[in-house]
Amino acid sequence: MAGNDYNFAMIEKKWQERWKEQQLFKADDNDTSREKFYCLTMYPYPSGVLHMGHVINYTLGDVIVRYKLLRGYNVLSPMGWDSFGLPAENAARKQAKAALERGEEPIHPDRFTEDNIAHMTSQMERAGWGYDWSRELATSRPNYYRWTQWLFLLFYQNGLAEKKVAPVNWCDSCETVLANEQVLGDGTCERCGTVVVQHDLNQWFFKMSSYAQKLLDGHAELHGHWPEKVIKMQEEWIGRSEGAKVDFTVTETGESLPIFTTRPDTLWGVTFMSLAPEHPLIEKLVKGTEQEEKVLAAVRKMRAQSTSSRLTAEVEKEGVWTGFHVTNPVNGEQVPLWVANFALMTYGTGAVMSVPAHDQRDFEFARKYNLPVRVVIQRDDATLVVEEMTEAYEDPGAMTGSGPFSGRLNTEAMGDIIKWLKAEKHGEGTINYKLRDWLLSRQRYWGAPIPIIYCEKCGEVPVPMEQLPVELPMDVEFKEGGGNPLASCEKFVNTSCPQCGSAATRETDTMDTFVDSSWYFLRYCSPEFMEAPFDPKLVHKWMPVDLYIGGIEHATMHLIYCRFFTQVLHDLGYLEFTEPAKKLFCQGMVCKTAYYCENCKWLPEAKVTGGSKSEDTIIGGICAKCGGKVRSEMTKISKSKLNIVDPDAMMDRYGADCVRLYMLSDAPPDQQQVWSDARMQGSWRFLNRLWDVVTGAVEIIQGEQQEIPDNLDTESKALRQKTHASILKITDAIEGGFRFNTAISSVMELLNKVRSAKAVHTGVMREAVESMLILMAPIAPHFAEELWETLGHTTSIFQAAWPRADKSVAMGDEIEIPVQVNGKIKARLIVAPNLSKEELEKLALEEEAVQAAIQGCEIKKVIAVPGRIVNIAVK
Repeated sequence: MAGNDYNFAMIEKKWQERWKEQQLFKADDNDTSREKFYCLTMYPYPSGVLHMGHVINYTLGDVIVRYKLLRGYNVLSPMGWDSFGLPAENAARKQAKAALERGEEPIHPDRFTEDNIAHMTSQMERAGWGYDWSRELATSRPNYYRWTQWLFLLFYQNGLAEKKVAPVNWCDSCETVLANEQVLGDGTCERCGTVVVQHDLNQWFFKMSSYAQKLLDGHAELHGHWPEKVIKMQEEWIGRSEGAKVDFTVTETGESLPIFTTRPDTLWGVTFMSLAPEHPLIEKLVKGTEQEEKVLAAVRKMRAQSTSSRLTAEVEKEGVWTGFHVTNPVNGEQVPLWVANFALMTYGTGAVMSVPAHDQRDFEFARKYNLPVRVVIQRDDATLVVEEMTEAYEDPGAMTGSGPFSGRLNTEAMGDIIKWLKAEKHGEGTINYKLRDWLLSRQRYWGAPIPIIYCEKCGEVPVPMEQLPVELPMDVEFKEGGGNPLASCEKFVNTSCPQCGSAATRETDTMDTFVDSSWYFLRYCSPEFMEAPFDPKLVHKWMPVDLYIGGIEHATMHLIYCRFFTQVLHDLGYLEFTEPAKKLFCQGMVCKTAYYCENCKWLPEAKVTGGSKSEDTIIGGICAKCGGKVRSEMTKISKSKLNIVDPDAMMDRYGADCVRLYMLSDAPPDQQQVWSDARMQGSWRFLNRLWDVVTGAVEIIQGEQQEIPDNLDTESKALRQKTHASILKITDAIEGGFRFNTAISSVMELLNKVRSAKAVHTGVMREAVESMLILMAPIAPHFAEELWETLGHTTSIFQAAWPRADKSVAMGDEIEIPVQVNGKIKARLIVAPNLSKEELEKLALEEEAVQAAIQGCEIKKVIAVPGRIVNIAVK
């Protein structure tokens, strides 16, 4: 699809080849004359195809990179591949049997991955995204994961990596462990949707919990530069709570059972104790007792529920009595010890004091199992009677039945209660964090091998640094449902101990792919450096990342992990900074209407009938296949909902520049983008109008550039004023939050002004046309380059400078000032730009429309802002 002389297919191919020849995006490590700008978009998993989420993410990054080039920066814009992970391994398993039956070699995850990388690279180049490909990396290549293993050993040597038995989330379908962050709110695996269960396994962990407070403290540096929503999500995930550790004891055995509570004011209201189903004390206590079979059966059932689902209000509270009691240290009372599904090992100590009168969860549990309820906080407006309570009372009040603290306001007594607990040796004040150690072991092949060897004589032995990388064997057998192929690869497993030389075995677990992405931004600075993971001099030059772009869904996974890695490397003396990125920008999702049939489930749009394609007729429409009712839903573009938009198909039809323009013109890039074929065509028409105007102006403005005189005619002065005002507005839109939709709208306005200009000074016309092209160049780069060359320029438009606006020209001789009354515009003043505040206020109040609006009202305040607006507040 093309109009006039705008042959986008030819133009885009031409300029992509030209940029490659010119090495336009190659960062200069030795340039000290220009300010550096490190722009990083989160690297993709090489699935094999780009989707519209990639398009908005990488287009946004590319536009900013090109803008910074025009502003004269030395820009680093690298690209790589998050290329380890389950999909490649699962693909190998899925087709292994069929391939062998056909007498073919099964596709190896390495080949699967590299083929996908090659295809996606060509797609990226076609989209016009500019990267310094000399810095390309893939986390599955030995020259990268060698250094991932090196960093693991660095953490290990400094006590920050350890192996321990712990309850873990297990996905039967993926046959591997999942981190808490990889389990969805409904208790299913984020990758395959299988219900997650819990097992006890000996696993490797990074001791991230020891960095909980540092991660919180680091937010002080990020406020105002990272989205506040991301910071809030991280704060909630880290979960800092101030309270007390209180030492209960198991009455029958005398064993200590400490608890953490944020409500020490309710200690006197404890009527039972709850243990998490994963608590190690349970099996020990009930072994050989009458309760053993019943308790362990209930524990197995509770552990089959995911941690996240157990926390939801919808999941029924379940428990079982252990047959034991605990003694409350503050009053000596013995209360029953239960196991409850709402108690978690990942919070506090895994033992929870239960106060049903003042905690709704405990209240519901107590009512279900007929456990006592005791009021120890009384409300001030009525007396709480246990038998009449229908819910827990969780607000402030006077303490009652609470020993030396009875009669005091609970919120005021908290500090004194904690001091009393310490004095009486019952406990002490403490801080608790929800953040737990990072589980990094995965029972799969396609990941970085953990560089540990097990020797019967020496125990756990790290692989010497000089022997890295521990490479993945290529000749492993993938069996569907066959577990981790590394464990059955004798050539890999059997080795010798680096310390004593005896026969030994390798660790067969591999690392979580989030380990790879926790430091990749450092490797980009020196991808060929072979003495360490990164060259300290070049990291000093380029880091921290100036702008990091990616989805908000990474707030509590990657964006915490990479901050943890950076802080550890800083503390160990490898980095001078503590945060990986100065600024974070989270792009919005791309959404499109999807259609759901009551019988056929999700439908492609073509299967919906009912007249026109307007929203009104689709809602309640009819499925052409089965006659069932169809509803529509605006949702994220997804294969499962059959509302996919194929970027390649769009580029075939409209060209890469038109797709880029559309993706940025509809809404601010941090908001939801709603796909519309009609608006896509609007972007196409705009490009063609701009093409016609520029090519039509070539004869007028070619030749020697004319100096613009001071005494311009009215029409020339108006066009020049619009040009400079547009430059100011567009620059502000980009610098003030990447409001590219505003920038594009301003170029459209300028284009309309140029089209309506009849006889203007040649220099003014050249200035307007060339400014339009430079302003559009980051957004539609191939288009702008071609027209720039058409105007007679012999160098790339990106070697030109971003246009500079003259504010006095932009203001013009007269400006328009809106006048608002109680927030609504009632008049517009045409005044001199330097009019004073007092004169502006006087003119506004004299306006006939304003007088009509304020008639009979009392003027409370008049705010006049010279050059901008007048606000009148009336009552």
